[in-house]
Amino acid sequence: MSEHYDLLVVGGGINGAGIARDAAGRGLSVLLVEQRDLASATSSSSTKLIHGGLRYLEHYEFRLVREALQEREVLLAAAPHIIWPLTFVLPHHKGLRPKWMLRAGLFLYDHLAKRKRLPASRALSLNGTAEGKPLLDQFTSGFSYSDCWVDDARLVVLNALDAQARGAVIKTRTRCAALVRGENDWTATLQTEDGKETSISARAVVNAAGPWVTEMVNRAGLGDKAAGLRLVKGSHFIVPRIHPHDHCYIFQNGDGRIAFAIPYQQDYTLIGTTDVPYDGDPADVKISDGEIDYLLDLVNGYLATPLTRADIVWDYAGVRPLYDDKNSNASAVTRDYVFDLDTGDGDAPAILSIYGGKITTYRRLAEHALQKLCPVLGNDASDWTATSVLPGGDMSDGNFDRFLSSVRTKFGWLPEQIAHRWARCYGTRLFDIAPDAKAIGDLGAEIAPNLFEAELRFLMTQEWARSAEDVLWRRTKLGLGMEESDINAVRDWFANRADQLAAQ
Repeated sequence: MSEHYDLLVVGGGINGAGIARDAAGRGLSVLLVEQRDLASATSSSSTKLIHGGLRYLEHYEFRLVREALQEREVLLAAAPHIIWPLTFVLPHHKGLRPKWMLRAGLFLYDHLAKRKRLPASRALSLNGTAEGKPLLDQFTSGFSYSDCWVDDARLVVLNALDAQARGAVIKTRTRCAALVRGENDWTATLQTEDGKETSISARAVVNAAGPWVTEMVNRAGLGDKAAGLRLVKGSHFIVPRIHPHDHCYIFQNGDGRIAFAIPYQQDYTLIGTTDVPYDGDPADVKISDGEIDYLLDLVNGYLATPLTRADIVWDYAGVRPLYDDKNSNASAVTRDYVFDLDTGDGDAPAILSIYGGKITTYRRLAEHALQKLCPVLGNDASDWTATSVLPGGDMSDGNFDRFLSSVRTKFGWLPEQIAHRWARCYGTRLFDIAPDAKAIGDLGAEIAPNLFEAELRFLMTQEWARSAEDVLWRRTKLGLGMEESDINAVRDWFANRADQLAAQ
């Protein structure tokens, strides 16, 4: 007899993980399946920001911006280890938006939602200041405002962990190969990487497959009812740090778009993003030469020391699965989320397909999704996620600096660089990595620089990591700047545990 669930969630990105968490917390039995690794597509390819989206005000997306601004404070409180405030510097470009327009937009940005932790915007002089030093002399003034940084892939993992802790079943490397609607339930055929198939049933399905959302609608036999999907590619590249301070720059462009230059992993700067229509395979998305040239031209219009292709140390691209609002400009396509709830003739098993959305508003998206699904499932549980912390975020007053100080005191033998990274990645969960360790030697072999066997084992057994790529590019970002020989050492470590992985 097949396993039965209240809810099957297809897709292990931020929307799927957030919905699984919310549903499990309401007492529903939940199964989440992801065809690859958690956050392996769009959700690990973002600009790494929790932000209101200042430029969306120009497209009159006031509801979306307000909701996003409200969520900054909620998410800061929920995960202070992987989310923190970031100051943005907006230089005034005399040939583009006038100062009065920037000031008016920032005033609105400050007041669309209440702020508790983030300061208001203010005017800046860039003459002889740290903020002005990396810029061309022509940029003498500007503005600053606040949003937040987020480790996007870790945010997905934390939601999956909390969902699991509340009873959800999380299966990665598991594809939903078929969906058949019955009188009372959906029957799903699940296929693992080795080709093994199992069958489960669920009272309702959430189609959170991101760029594959239409493919899942077709697989459910509802292709003629599919909403419009617009795939838009966003690409980024990383260069050595271009400025010594910890602020982010937001640069305007003549085409109305903007680009960010964000401090990244201590020694680097992250630059992006683009907005390019995409019609290829979402699994094979890559930055193009044209996008590299576009971003270089944009930022070099501001930087005193121009960047070249030779400065790029890494790049990545992702596909945003946006709702097709028929806007001819890819940059102006709505980032708001759209639900397509299908209940057949009115009382058939439901399937909820999700289009669009931003990482900033994932929690509200999940909450709204459950508000639609709970009446269908006969569940009357209250909304709960707005005041609940994510795993590792349960530190006193959400004060990360105080928590880090306590970690350094307790683990005086742990190198400071590792202590800081562990505190940021895992928060209070770092105490579970090697609970009995008293010295660096107790962490096992150092498989790659600053990456010990104890942490790899923790990621494998506790966070669904099954490959070097899962660890180095999503769970930790340690792959940036690592030698190929070190990356291969991590690959070998996983290869030597193939039997253990297969048994999980």
